[in-house]
Amino acid sequence: MGVLGIVLGANVATAQGITADDYIPTDADQARIGQLLFFDKVLSGNRNISCATCHSPDFAGADGLSLGIGEGGVGIGPQRTAGIGPDAIRKRIPRNAPSLWNLGHKSINLLFLDGRLSRSDIYGNGYDSPAEEWLPEGLDNLVAAQALFPMVAQFEMAGNPRENEIAGATHDRINMAWPIIAKRVRTIPAYAEMFVQAFDHIEDPAEVTIVEIGNALSAFIISEWQSYDSPYDKWLTGTPLPTDAERGRKLFAERGCATCHSGPLFTDQDFYALGLPAFGPGRTRAWDQISRDVGRMAETNLAEDAYKFRTPSLRNVALTAPYGHNGAYPTLAGMIRQHADPFGARAAWTPEQANLPDVPWLAVSDFAIQQDTREMARQTAAIDMPPMTLSDRDISDLVAFLNALTGETALTRPLGRPESVPSGLSVD
Repeated sequence: MGVLGIVLGANVATAQGITADDYIPTDADQARIGQLLFFDKVLSGNRNISCATCHSPDFAGADGLSLGIGEGGVGIGPQRTAGIGPDAIRKRIPRNAPSLWNLGHKSINLLFLDGRLSRSDIYGNGYDSPAEEWLPEGLDNLVAAQALFPMVAQFEMAGNPRENEIAGATHDRINMAWPIIAKRVRTIPAYAEMFVQAFDHIEDPAEVTIVEIGNALSAFIISEWQSYDSPYDKWLTGTPLPTDAERGRKLFAERGCATCHSGPLFTDQDFYALGLPAFGPGRTRAWDQISRDVGRMAETNLAEDAYKFRTPSLRNVALTAPYGHNGAYPTLAGMIRQHADPFGARAAWTPEQANLPDVPWLAVSDFAIQQDTREMARQTAAIDMPPMTLSDRDISDLVAFLNALTGETALTRPLGRPESVPSGLSVD
């Protein structure tokens, strides 16, 4: 796909969109398995959370929270609670749950907000990932590889050490838990039968590994979360946008938004420091003594990458609030103001804008990082977003254009939520 023709003076003839051919091909039978697994809590250490808990079709593939409530929580979306007693969460998820739209587009070359998963031959398995040489061979694509990591993340799906065999194995070495998960799945008769039928190389259920599970999940995610039927896509074929959205489209080009939000997915897949207000536990590294998130630098170890995060795709962005790597802003207008005046917006931000379910035992630490004046100064100094002047009408028009990127069928998915899953566990 060519670069999106949103440049000053661009018209329908020069812009390019998306077609079904732009996605990685998937197998329908494997996608059906993936659908069931996506909603099945059997993949989690304590069998109490599924992929769909934090990537719900009710919330356009996200969860509606600034920072998620992972393993141990109860419910979905903004109503999710932190659990009670020994099952209660010990930490919020450090980053906002990203939506899943168009992850199977062939142009995608890395995943996660810090880009820590990419295609590479560095470890001999096709990927540069947190599992390094321990990531198994045979995964079909980036989405399949990405699907494996939440299962072995302590606060996302695995659970705490000594709670279950998956959590314990993960703390021994990241790849030690995947065979346990695979055995859980393949010993469920309905899954066993489906894997034998859907995968040509599987003749006996005992041959099912985490690779086939990842590939099935990717087949579902890629086929389920495609979206390219928005008013903008109709504009590409000659249907005018509403007046305010058209003004916003032009502003999007004139003010340089399309420099980073480029291409058919509206992302250059690069990394920038926007200076979003800091809060939450941070995605700390082993040697970090404070609750911060250094973004891309955690992957590259380069100081110039400090506090930079990946440019998100804007397709269906109006459906996936709150915004930013930590969900700092509840509205698109607020996020646009952060882009336009990163220093001023950062200074004016208040904790009330964060959508964080009440967790009394974590409240004292939720915003503690903001008291570290040196860390705040480092984050402010790293901002690389040049300020721009936008009027209230400009912001309103840009929001109208972003709404024009919402697919008409975005909330009606091909497979959707199953009524039940083979494990017999509850479906969120």
